[in-house]
Amino acid sequence: MTRFSPRATLRRAAGSLAAASLVAAASLAGAAAPAQADDAPVFTLGGPAETALRPHPGSGEPQRTTVEFTLNNPAQGEGDGYGGHVTLTFDLGDIAGVADVAFGESAGADCEVTGTKAVCEDWGVWPGLQTAVRLQVSAAEGSGAGDTGAIRVTGEAQDATFTPFTTRVTVGGPDLVMKQLPFDQELNPGDTQQAPITFSNRGTRDADGVLLTLLYSRGLDIPQRYTNCEYTVDTPDAPGIGWTTALCSVEGAFEAGETYTLATPLTIEATTRAFYDTFVYRIHEGGAAQRTAQRAGASVERGEGPVLKAVPVGKKGAAARSLDLDPRDNQQEADFRTKNTADFVAYGDEASGPAGTTVKADLGFRNEGPAWIGYIRSGESVATVDFTVPQGASVIAKPDRCRAVTAEGEYREDQKTPAPRYVCETSMTVRDGEGLDLPFELRIDTALIGASGAVTVRSNWVQDPALPFDPKAANNTAWLVLNGEGDGADSGGTTDGGSGEPSTPPTSAPEPEESPSGTTAPSASATAGGGTAGTAGGSGGGGGLAATGSVALAASGTAVAALAAGLVLFTAARRRAARHA
Repeated sequence: MTRFSPRATLRRAAGSLAAASLVAAASLAGAAAPAQADDAPVFTLGGPAETALRPHPGSGEPQRTTVEFTLNNPAQGEGDGYGGHVTLTFDLGDIAGVADVAFGESAGADCEVTGTKAVCEDWGVWPGLQTAVRLQVSAAEGSGAGDTGAIRVTGEAQDATFTPFTTRVTVGGPDLVMKQLPFDQELNPGDTQQAPITFSNRGTRDADGVLLTLLYSRGLDIPQRYTNCEYTVDTPDAPGIGWTTALCSVEGAFEAGETYTLATPLTIEATTRAFYDTFVYRIHEGGAAQRTAQRAGASVERGEGPVLKAVPVGKKGAAARSLDLDPRDNQQEADFRTKNTADFVAYGDEASGPAGTTVKADLGFRNEGPAWIGYIRSGESVATVDFTVPQGASVIAKPDRCRAVTAEGEYREDQKTPAPRYVCETSMTVRDGEGLDLPFELRIDTALIGASGAVTVRSNWVQDPALPFDPKAANNTAWLVLNGEGDGADSGGTTDGGSGEPSTPPTSAPEPEESPSGTTAPSASATAGGGTAGTAGGSGGGGGLAATGSVALAASGTAVAALAAGLVLFTAARRRAARHA
């Protein structure tokens, strides 16, 4: 087994809040269990507990339903993915005569059906929940309403084990359809609005209870907590979006052809940290199996408020009884843009040592809020940290997320030898109160007093480096100072702590220092020469490769998908407050 960084795979998943159903489970699964030991990971297979199929028309092609199977790697750290060959096997023997299975181009893996088995081959399992395989399932010719069978999926991979999963498919059944609500999507912090969740059963039989899933990102809140809802909130130290997930079991017989709404509408609030946020609301037939599947093994907390109930709106007549058995209409999503700001404050460091020694430096920024920033839909990184290496020093170790560029900030083929400048992208989310810590190791080639290099947090676009959400651009730059005067005293290489006042480079002029050989080292203010030193006091405002991806909100899909989806692969660290406040 090899380890790999899932960053590239995140881009593959980023168009997949399509599985905001997956994202919901992802937020649950991410909190469920710590990562397994590197030499024996345990992956959990999952999917819908039950899927209803449209009855076979008797002649012509039956309509197919997509059944999406998931795979969860409980590891949460970037670089904790599994890099190996994966085989998933589907046992179809129990659905013979009930349903037929096929794979489309969007299966998600290389799959082949042979007799009563289907085998799918893939490579790699990144941390968190992801779509493994999508099956196209249809009612078999000659099947009748109520016929049912199970599909069992197992997995194999070297040095890994899989928890198997079984899903049931049934011909006919309820078809729960969620109505899209007309939300006001342009908000101010503190705004509230009602969400009268409404759904219909357009299937061929009644639903015995429903499971309402509510999923909302970090900037939103539903203040009321209901007794019949189970809640999971992403932990503060878990990377990613910061979802809150509510699984609400609503009892009753929800009749075919009937439309229902909540007895009391939900209240959606844009909190003080809101910026770009998403609300997902989904309906499924209830039951322990469905609840267990969506809970994905996570620990939950039950609400202590009133009972959430649904009441009928009125019959829709025969037209509502159409066999529209389509799980894609069980879910609706709303995206909100709140007028808010976030103050990204860069921080630098100080280090000292004679020529030939290695020093460590912690660089980066923190988000002093009030807003969290998350590009959930596009998966685009929020910002870039641009670091210019102080003159007389060479970087010998850097974070994996950082790449070397030229002194002008342009692309550099050579990523192994020391460079004059480095750019480091964040993840697609930066929470309020958190940030990005970047540990570097530098070798002091020539000991220069007060040599400094800029540490700037900027946008991903070199042509427009300003952060659009940050009104305090003055504190976006800090400094790394080497061999500053005053035996480690503050030489101006820090930010102002969020006041908005400019952060300036060290005011003392660099002076030559006698090198170990007895010769006089050049001044740090001299022009940098060679490929291992940066331009002293550079602004860091330019350079770096622009991030790809659209800022526009795409159609449902991440997850983050895989949304999702997740979704979240972002290593954030609080700044050492005592030193850099």
